[in-house]
Amino acid sequence: MKDAIPKDVALQLCNEIREENARKKFSFGKMFCHFCKGSCVFANEQNRGCWRVNKRYDKLHRSETTSKV
Repeated sequence: MKDAIPKDVALQLCNEIREENARKKFSFGKMFCHFCKGSCVFANEQNRGCWRVNKRYDKLHRSETTSKV
């Protein structure tokens, strides 16, 4: 599980994304998060989360890596 996201980080990112989507009047993201309710975070064996969590984690992780160089 080379690219696994730590559970606490994945849940935090999921909550942030859900809060952002909750403020929207209507969007695909809002509907997606409404039905998911965090269950998709650990839906696969690599613990990568849903595509929204993965994208945000990769963006944050990449910026941390480049800032250290």
